[in-house]
Amino acid sequence: MGTPEFAVLPLEQLVADRYQVVAVYTQPDRTAGRGRSLVAPPLKKAALALDLPVLQPDRLRGSETVAQLASLHPDVIVVAAYGQILPQSVLDIPASGCINIHPSLLPKYRGVSPVPAAILAGDRFTGVSIMLMDRGLDTGPVLTRAQVPVSARDTAGSLMNKLSLIGGQLLCDVLPVWVGGGITPQPQDESGASYSGTISKEDGEIDWHLSAVEIWRRVRAFQPWPGCYTRWQDRQLKIIESVPLSAEGAIGHGQVLALTGKEAPFGIGTGDGVLGVLQVQLEGKRAMSAADFLRGQRQFVGAILPSN
Repeated sequence: MGTPEFAVLPLEQLVADRYQVVAVYTQPDRTAGRGRSLVAPPLKKAALALDLPVLQPDRLRGSETVAQLASLHPDVIVVAAYGQILPQSVLDIPASGCINIHPSLLPKYRGVSPVPAAILAGDRFTGVSIMLMDRGLDTGPVLTRAQVPVSARDTAGSLMNKLSLIGGQLLCDVLPVWVGGGITPQPQDESGASYSGTISKEDGEIDWHLSAVEIWRRVRAFQPWPGCYTRWQDRQLKIIESVPLSAEGAIGHGQVLALTGKEAPFGIGTGDGVLGVLQVQLEGKRAMSAADFLRGQRQFVGAILPSN
């Protein structure tokens, strides 16, 4: 059971290790793009490519849906970013329980956005936890964990890819031991629990009163979605890649200045330091290097960008 790219590698790993995947559950197709056409979730595309049966119920709580799932007689249900809470009627179906691949070192960052949360906090390490699911939100006992370093260039997208790969490997390592009765699940320490909340599109709007380090973390945490953005000439300007720099002299919040001798061709004043900009995307245009953008927008240096 899963929906986004994060769930794809664990599924492929299960198939590669010759587990019998009797069904893949994922969210229904959703409309997307300018044409508002139906788009299949990444896990559905991967499952169909592997010639696996796919089911897409709106909810898992209906009696017919639960009965259909029970009729598959799963030994274990593996969950990876499915996007639905599993009711007790589903948790009770498999003899070896429902196992969740969660991209954090539980009990830290339970909830829906643990990877952005780790980047926003400036954590040097995060990881993957394989846990036995219960009725709570990521509160079940942990079977195993793996720690992963967070690099200064990691975005939520790149870090999620790493955690997906490691999560798939960890799952296939732990499954035979767990089903064979060789693991005692370890309860989570509630005193160390924290939660990551839902991220909205509005969270990506940049407040130049924040420090350069805080904005740099947000640029990485909100890439690829919702992206970090400001406005220039009544158009959205996304900051795709950046670097925090120390300030030299007084610079206004949101003030654009040319940089020399730095890795970034221009910077923007913040509440503490300068955000050096490496890559941007102006609304309606392709993503481009900051140097290319500056060549086409010569009046940009000296502008004052708005804060949210």
